[in-house]
Amino acid sequence: MKKLIPKMAAATAIALTFLALPAQASDKGELLRDANKTVNDLKHDPAFANAARMMNQARAVYIVPKLVKGGFIFGAEGGDGVVLRRTRSGWGEPRFYGMGSASFGFQAGLEQAELVFIIMSDRALSGIEHGNFKLGAGAGITVVTLSSGVEGATTDHGGDLVVWANGVGAYGGVAFNGSVIAPDKDMNATPTTGPEAQELRANLASVR
Repeated sequence: MKKLIPKMAAATAIALTFLALPAQASDKGELLRDANKTVNDLKHDPAFANAARMMNQARAVYIVPKLVKGGFIFGAEGGDGVVLRRTRSGWGEPRFYGMGSASFGFQAGLEQAELVFIIMSDRALSGIEHGNFKLGAGAGITVVTLSSGVEGATTDHGGDLVVWANGVGAYGGVAFNGSVIAPDKDMNATPTTGPEAQELRANLASVR
């Protein structure tokens, strides 16, 4: 166990590095445009067809257009994303959150994935909005993955978080255990009401 502690510490540091990357790397407009493209990709994926109605019951969605994962021995993944709450009139103002995680083991390769978290429960939404939300067995949150490469991708049964994942690369999948979702205070400091936000909200409303 003592030998594992330094490795775990180094892996955690990698995840925190991803979360600490400056928001300027992808400004609001660019991130919203990328999120809009991800929603378009989701709408045209046959694996999502039978689960699309979950969007009508969702409390919110969290869209991560570019989750990057790669490394040797130590692997890491991270990316910027946007959360939209469901309101009585449709989808609310976009709010920005970063996602990162770290793991250790004999890993090699590089993967970039786009993700849509369909947030089905109030406790999952509350955990994310209160900051530093960590996915894993201890969180008491169930996560179901929907993608073309996952068995049962068209299941009607969801969890607290239903995740659509579209990824490429050597890893062949995205593992969420231990992932941390934290708010981007700089990007959330001012309202987001421009045309990119309106387009994303309208695109989400068209998901059926």
